[in-house]
Amino acid sequence: MSCSALLIASLMAGAAFAGPIERACNKSDRKAANRVLCDCIQRAADSTLSNRDQRRAVGFFKNPEKAHKVWMSKTRGDDAFWDRYKAFGSTAEAMCGAPATEP
Repeated sequence: MSCSALLIASLMAGAAFAGPIERACNKSDRKAANRVLCDCIQRAADSTLSNRDQRRAVGFFKNPEKAHKVWMSKTRGDDAFWDRYKAFGSTAEAMCGAPATEP
């Protein structure tokens, strides 16, 4: 296999294994978003959020108003999720050096 074919295959494999947070980050219009940062943020998400929580958090990238509604909600489930989401943000900042939870 040629070098260019190997490079293309490895890039495609990386895209195929990107998690939901990483994909949403890469698609976002944030100026600071780049592949390295988004990958780091995904690793923080993998260490702090369940798959279900990650899918829910993706909605915040698409619609920041959702984050505000969850934050303002007074249900136990939303409060518990918000605590996990804040822990994810703190972990992402520590690991990646950039705020991750700013919708």
